[in-house]
Amino acid sequence: MLVWIDIAVPTPAHSPVGGVLTYRSPLGVQAGQLVRVPLGKREVLGVVWAIHDQAPTQISAESLREVTGVLDGLSPLHDTWRQLVQFSAQYYQRALGEVALSALPPQLRELSNEQLVRRLKKQNTERAVHTTPGPALSQEQSTVLAQMASGTGPFLLFGSTGSGKTEVYLKAVERMLATDPQAQALLMVPEINLTPQLEERVRARFGSEAVVSMHSGMTPAQRLKGWLAAHAGHARIVLGTRMAIFASMPHLKLIVVDEEHDPSYKQQEGARYSARDLAVYRGKLQNAQVLLASATPSLESWHLSRPADAEGLNGGRYQRLLMPSRIGTALLPKVRRVDMNKQPRRTVLSAPLVAAIQERVERGEQCMLLLNRRGYAPVLHCADCGWKSECKHCSAFRVFHKIDRTLRCHHCGLTERVPRACPECGNADIAPIGRGTEQLEEHLGELLAHVLRPDGTPVRIARIDADSTRLKGALESQLAQVHSGEVDVLVGTQMIAKGHDFRRITLVAAVNPDTALFSSDFRAPERLFALLMQAAGRAGRDATQSATSEMWVQTFHPQHTLFEALKKHDYPAFAASELTERTAADLPPISHQALLRADARTQETAQGLLNAAREALQAQLSADPSTADLVPQVNVYPAVPMSMQRVADVERAQMLLESPSRMALQKMLWHLHGVLHQVRSQPEHKGVIRWLVDVDPQTI
Repeated sequence: MLVWIDIAVPTPAHSPVGGVLTYRSPLGVQAGQLVRVPLGKREVLGVVWAIHDQAPTQISAESLREVTGVLDGLSPLHDTWRQLVQFSAQYYQRALGEVALSALPPQLRELSNEQLVRRLKKQNTERAVHTTPGPALSQEQSTVLAQMASGTGPFLLFGSTGSGKTEVYLKAVERMLATDPQAQALLMVPEINLTPQLEERVRARFGSEAVVSMHSGMTPAQRLKGWLAAHAGHARIVLGTRMAIFASMPHLKLIVVDEEHDPSYKQQEGARYSARDLAVYRGKLQNAQVLLASATPSLESWHLSRPADAEGLNGGRYQRLLMPSRIGTALLPKVRRVDMNKQPRRTVLSAPLVAAIQERVERGEQCMLLLNRRGYAPVLHCADCGWKSECKHCSAFRVFHKIDRTLRCHHCGLTERVPRACPECGNADIAPIGRGTEQLEEHLGELLAHVLRPDGTPVRIARIDADSTRLKGALESQLAQVHSGEVDVLVGTQMIAKGHDFRRITLVAAVNPDTALFSSDFRAPERLFALLMQAAGRAGRDATQSATSEMWVQTFHPQHTLFEALKKHDYPAFAASELTERTAADLPPISHQALLRADARTQETAQGLLNAAREALQAQLSADPSTADLVPQVNVYPAVPMSMQRVADVERAQMLLESPSRMALQKMLWHLHGVLHQVRSQPEHKGVIRWLVDVDPQTI
């Protein structure tokens, strides 16, 4: 007997074929099963979304193509998983099939039924968890776990760096696994380099059999193995980055999002979803507890966890949990500000900071210097003719890397040898402007050349950034050197500021944090404060050294409110100040935003598509009485070039949509899709390469 099946297949959002496609099948299938179907001249993997007994009336049944195969060795994807994918596609304005298929491991798309059966036979079906007892809990940790046991959530755990948040996660997982023999937990971290250390701790606590990892650094075979274990319920604990939010976990009962403020949870390619926000939605779908945690929560989560007023009204949807104290007797580092206006011109490291670093090294302690710019210098410059090392494909400068004598564009990857003389005028005296981590490492080496460690050996300086950790295993070996005490001074970008438990570091210094204070991006101060608080949290984690631990900030604006709040480690004061400004300017989290972006060969073409869509959209909505009220509810601003206007010879423009109502914004975006397809087909917009929608953008 023939049945007609709606199947989600991988099609891009800007394709006219964006939803499910209907096929016919003589095979018995269930919703959620994976099938192979013809699409154009290819055969692709698809997900069965719905099954109908009758042929669709709008299409002739004979014209429909047949399903070519079913992966019947695999149990169907759960209906809650399909609901999560459906919601993500609708909310983030992407094609259903694109989201569904990108959430599956790539190797699954290539396997035949026989190959899949062989993989499934090799699986470890052990579900038992062998729990090793953890350390005794502090009073704050016990209180938080009791609040989680009695509440429903979602929870926002606002805990100081070093307060023992990880132990709370592990105890919550332990409690959940003990009460339900099938339950699964999802632990999420923002970046790949934080996964191994948490994985080590989780495996030590619960055994290796029931734990799998999911992140983009794994091989396709490893990703498939982990996904299959989670889908079958054999993996009781899944550790992963943002992609893990779409892991098939039918018995999910607990989701933990560590460092929930981190912008890495927002996908920046394809479907631009926020894994943190989807975690909250998924928890609601699967009746799972959701714990968001950070020492510096995002203002969105902080606002959503606001306490109710005296009348018990206007409270947020999240429950705020507090852990303000460090474990044991460890104290937060003392914050010292250096006014760079009082230092000699062009000073890189102030004399008091250098003296403090020397003193620490001679005592056998470690220091960490944070500079969020890799390379030797951001730009090379000719003083005679004004030439700068611009990238010919991007509206950016190529960064000077002294180690391999190259000029490298960090956007398109264009790399060339450093010229012997100015390409414009032939002047041999071309000089670097500004500084990156390479130059800071070199400069430190010169300043501390005479300094000796307690054992009489010379000071050892190491650098950790995207360049020094490019090779596989490089990051792990460098971190191991820091942990073992082989390194005295660690220089690096924000990679070293998050999540690492460096027990010997007693001094952390932010070398040049001022650039974010007056950025055009309204989120820049929030990100800077989080980064500095995270960096400060690396110091004094060993209670025996915490009393003398320090965080140094070199700034030209020492009285800025951000540094005042940092000095007191007072995130609530900073958040209150920022929220006051955001409320006055009607910016998120008070309002909701979406960006429409167009890429084209010329800036005029990119902006032309966006402005034409804006005019057509407003005219279409105003003409229809049922949608006319949307126009005043949503501000649609004219198109402008993006801050990074050209990348790899592609011009980029953007248009901002803003509304106090999330629902009104979503309705506007739904109408915008149809308008874009109409406008795109007009001859004057032929030069447009692509367009995309970014809902709740993290950068504007």
